[in-house]
Amino acid sequence: MSDERALRADCASCFGLCCVALPFAASADFAVDKPAGQPCGNLQADFRCGIHQRLRQEGFSGCTVYDCFGAGQKVSQVTYEGRDWRRHPETAQQMFEVFPVMRQLHELLAYLTEALSLPAARAVHGDLRPMLAETESLTRRSPADLLELDVAGHRQRVNVLLLRTSELVRAGAGRRKKDRRGADLIGADLKGADLAGANLRGAYLIGADLKGADLRRADLIGADLRGADLSGADLTGGIFLTQSQLNAAKGDTATRLPPTLTRPRHWTS
Repeated sequence: MSDERALRADCASCFGLCCVALPFAASADFAVDKPAGQPCGNLQADFRCGIHQRLRQEGFSGCTVYDCFGAGQKVSQVTYEGRDWRRHPETAQQMFEVFPVMRQLHELLAYLTEALSLPAARAVHGDLRPMLAETESLTRRSPADLLELDVAGHRQRVNVLLLRTSELVRAGAGRRKKDRRGADLIGADLKGADLAGANLRGAYLIGADLKGADLRRADLIGADLRGADLSGADLTGGIFLTQSQLNAAKGDTATRLPPTLTRPRHWTS
């Protein structure tokens, strides 16, 4: 099984790749425009963020919800063996292109690792283990090989197993739920809704009122929870929910979370 610590961002071991490789546009999430490949103006010489403790106040809330799943340190310390793009500028362009590929692979590793931790999905564990090993091996390929990788094709193969995992886990909710996969629920009033065991894969829940909702055993992979109010909601047993999704939402101390996730600091008391 993959080391879960390796799937958590370790910014101290990264060359600030998300602050350089990725583009962002001036919006409610970012105070300024920045093209891909250009260092953010807040990135310091030591690859640390100069306003890390004030990102939300300075208009960079988008940075607080981003998660590389540990891809930054993998690219920095393993793929490029500690050679940073400042001292070795010849690596810069390629490194910035490799990073998004690695991020996708690490995201899949996180989902596969979670699936293997779920007793309800034991029937599919025999297929999940070799897929996890294959995905881990892909992350150790050379930069050139990573850029040639068919990530979309690999993701489709992984998703077949994640769907089977989801079906097994959600069946434990004890009753058939309406499939809300990819549903447009932007701003929806779902206060107190019974969504236990629901399929919310890729659902648009931006700004939705989910206060007090029952989301136990719900599949939340890819669900857009930006601005969604999870105050008092029960997410215990929810599957494929990530820290970045929680960071993008609102909640309070009454929100019940899976044990592997942390209550965001900006949530109200």
